[in-house]
Amino acid sequence: MIDKARAQLAPTGVLRAGINLSNFLLVTGRSEKSEPMGVAPDMAREIAAALGVPVAYVTFKSPGELGDQVGKDVWDIGLIGAEPQRAEKIQFTAAYVEIEATYMVPEGSPIKSIADVDQKGVRIAVSARSAYDLWLVNNIRNATLVQVSGLDAAYEKFMADKLDVLAGLRPGLLKDVEKAPGLKILDGKFTAVQQAVGTAKPNVEGAAFLAAFVEQAKKSGMVQSFIDRHKVKGLSVAPTA
Repeated sequence: MIDKARAQLAPTGVLRAGINLSNFLLVTGRSEKSEPMGVAPDMAREIAAALGVPVAYVTFKSPGELGDQVGKDVWDIGLIGAEPQRAEKIQFTAAYVEIEATYMVPEGSPIKSIADVDQKGVRIAVSARSAYDLWLVNNIRNATLVQVSGLDAAYEKFMADKLDVLAGLRPGLLKDVEKAPGLKILDGKFTAVQQAVGTAKPNVEGAAFLAAFVEQAKKSGMVQSFIDRHKVKGLSVAPTA
């Protein structure tokens, strides 16, 4: 199995790992060689080691840009949120980590809970094509999504236009709430972003190898060790599949 998996996942002799730089929980810095550092790069490096090949990081500014390159001979595995739209072309493993997504509102807002958000007239600022934006597109029925390119831009739009709600990952919102007085993060979550490893749909043996690797990485404590190493708060090991 490993020979077929290696042939599919590293046809050039190198595992090209697509890394989303905008996820500050999974990419926490840069090495002296300017390579990305963090939980996602660590996962990719260990997958390459298991295949017996070196890793090369292919970086993207957003998960949408990473997803767009599937099947175009740019990356062999991609480490992004597993969402239904992406799963049309990408075969994902089960999640290796989860990140809570929730809302932030101005203090004094009539919106007191997550259940209050999806109402007519409510405007939600969100980073376009993030995993939680894709969830909102599929699930918000009455409120209006104001999709902005990038996390910082979504926060700035929320503040500048006095929008009702900012959607985001809880760890990011915890940073945003410190920037200005009078902001409140709602309790609970509207979804948990499932961060997974994906490869192009035709790579059947490769996908099976990745699925088994991720389960073992969770059970063995490997994923938790990456979280601990990089001192990431707001990230938890996903349940076993």
